[in-house]
Amino acid sequence: IFFPQVATVTDYGAFIKIPGCRKQGLVHRTHMSSCRVDKPSEIVDVGDKVWVKLIGKEMKDDKLKLSLSMKVVNQGTGKDLDPNNVALDQDERKKRTFRDYTSQKITLEAVLNTVCKKCGCKGHFAKECFMQPGGTKYSLIPEEEEEEVAAAGHGGDKKTSLADEPSKKRK
Repeated sequence: IFFPQVATVTDYGAFIKIPGCRKQGLVHRTHMSSCRVDKPSEIVDVGDKVWVKLIGKEMKDDKLKLSLSMKVVNQGTGKDLDPNNVALDQDERKKRTFRDYTSQKITLEAVLNTVCKKCGCKGHFAKECFMQPGGTKYSLIPEEEEEEVAAAGHGGDKKTSLADEPSKKRK
């Protein structure tokens, strides 16, 4: 825990001069207060002395980056409010719990084109199969367009389309 001066203030946080060191550490705006901080300049100004706690260090591109926090230190006394880093661990867990599953969606076509290994029918997987051995087999009903295309291709004289038969209803 240090009581240094604020060197610069940016949109995303404040850089703090570490006493006895040439390095500066960053207090990100999420670590300035337990409340939401939109503008770090409303919390601190250049030259202010604030209590900070070193919460992390990272080597990136052969440079040491120091992460600092103001919200885990009492700004009046400098007492550590999170001596066991429990609040920091909880914050990290909150960040990790959100996952984007949009790229893992299964399209309906992918399921419809599958063939069950248990009964041999199309449209479901073996683990979802409800057929009993020796029982009735169920499969998907082909769409009318596929039947008409097949009939048109094989029939020669019979060329039907949906435009010719508007009264025909789709199931």
